[in-house]
Amino acid sequence: MTATFSFDLRATDGAARTGVISTPRGDIRTPAFMPVGTAATVKAMMPESVAATGADILLGNTYHLMLRPGAERIKRLGGLHKFMNWDRPILTDSGGFQVMSLADLRNLTEKGVTFKSHIDGSKHELTPERSMEIQRQLGSDIVMCFDECPALPADRARIKESMGLSMRWAARSRDAFGDRPGHALFGIQQGGLEEDLRGESAEALRAIGFDGYAVGGLAVGEGQDAMFGVLDFAPGQLPVDKPRYLMGVGKPDDIVGAVKRGIDMMDCVLPSRSGRTGQVFTRRGVVNIKNARHADDPRPLDEACSCPACSKYSRAYLHHVFRASEMISGMLLTWHNLHYFQEIMAGMRAAIADGRFADWEADFHANRALGDIEPV
Repeated sequence: MTATFSFDLRATDGAARTGVISTPRGDIRTPAFMPVGTAATVKAMMPESVAATGADILLGNTYHLMLRPGAERIKRLGGLHKFMNWDRPILTDSGGFQVMSLADLRNLTEKGVTFKSHIDGSKHELTPERSMEIQRQLGSDIVMCFDECPALPADRARIKESMGLSMRWAARSRDAFGDRPGHALFGIQQGGLEEDLRGESAEALRAIGFDGYAVGGLAVGEGQDAMFGVLDFAPGQLPVDKPRYLMGVGKPDDIVGAVKRGIDMMDCVLPSRSGRTGQVFTRRGVVNIKNARHADDPRPLDEACSCPACSKYSRAYLHHVFRASEMISGMLLTWHNLHYFQEIMAGMRAAIADGRFADWEADFHANRALGDIEPV
């Protein structure tokens, strides 16, 4: 345990990196996948079950928590960790991405964004200063600066204007965050798909100074090839000795490709959202448990997986409870997906440390290419 926030880069293999982020609430092994606890819960999971999958850190959502139950209420109740019974690190996003999605309900100015709640239509304002205040009330271990994230595709002039605004907001976020030992503030690089704009953004963030740096503005409609094209240069524009966080990514092959290109942290709702809709990620690709072919299949989802869904239940049972809309379906399938994502991260950490990431990646893709094997 440590009383401060720090990052120890322990090994590299090509651009891939492994290390440890130390926080007062525990260590975060990188590369790290952060399950998303939007409303102070990872849907269909108990906190101890999330920890059992191997997660070192969760992500909470500033926008949703400020609207319900309210950051002030959470502070009065002892902070987000106590409120949701999670004693490990928590990263909170700034609310900027969610506000971006309310295009018809928001008004953007230099000061910040005013918007109407999607819950009850009430009017709210988010500024860099207010976002920092909310995240302080929540007690976040890692705080994200407030930014504006335009959807892609967008023209260069729009991307440049947005990036400039985000950099001004980053400076205001830094000032409002202040000096908080043991807590970290991450800056967010913007610039769309443009290498020079990304470089300009990275330079501005370096000048302000942050504890970690996120690659923002991706996974917003550009496609995997374009995202990887940006990741071929964007991580290298950021400081080597600080964590690099790719926001909102992604599918297993997105995650592996991002780590290959120098990313240390990722988050995505996909494992839990997919689990609730019957989509399961395995070593051999995606399994749709809704399909009738699973109705009489006594095999586990993945014979090599040790999660409860695979070690204690058959495909036939998982198919049955999903088709019957039983709550246990979402619980078991989400547990499996989160377990699998954490297995990917553990595998990459070990491979990078041993200098065999290329072989690990080749095996990963070879297994996926096999596809889900039909029962005999």
